[in-house]
Amino acid sequence: MMSAEGGATRAGPGAFSSTVGHLLFSGIATLALIVDQVTKARVVAMLSPNETTQLARWLAPILSLTHVENRGVAFGLFPRLSGLFTVLSLIVIIGILVFRRSLPADALWLHGALGLVTGGAVGNLCDRVLRGHVVDFIDANVWPLATWPVFNLADAAIVAGVVVLLVDSVRAEREGALVSA
Repeated sequence: MMSAEGGATRAGPGAFSSTVGHLLFSGIATLALIVDQVTKARVVAMLSPNETTQLARWLAPILSLTHVENRGVAFGLFPRLSGLFTVLSLIVIIGILVFRRSLPADALWLHGALGLVTGGAVGNLCDRVLRGHVVDFIDANVWPLATWPVFNLADAAIVAGVVVLLVDSVRAEREGALVSA
């Protein structure tokens, strides 16, 4: 780094953790997006809409692939509001990008969790913009998911990210209560 006077300066310890937080967020978001889009493309190439196939005979009772064109929001709700949800998804993604800048550099769990949520949200947003619907395909048939709607890896990334955010929030709240006691 160069100082205003033109001399070299040392990056502080926060610069490293800031870089790690940024790389963690970007890497997880990119990986979630790529895996989501590759798996959706494979499902679209393999299966017609509403067609089901088994991954393996031994998995058949608990997990299969079913190609669903989801024109609504989560679980196919509100299919006539697809345009609204496209705009809301974009707002949420921008909100995460802005919010993440305010996080402490060493809050790596939060950066990673927001990477999962962002990657999943971008994956589903790409589907809405490019296909006019979200491709869902994971059909879980095991309790408690026996009657669960078909979903995709973007949905799974979003849920996993939100769970990490909730767990971290509870942990931080407990630590705060212990410190103030």
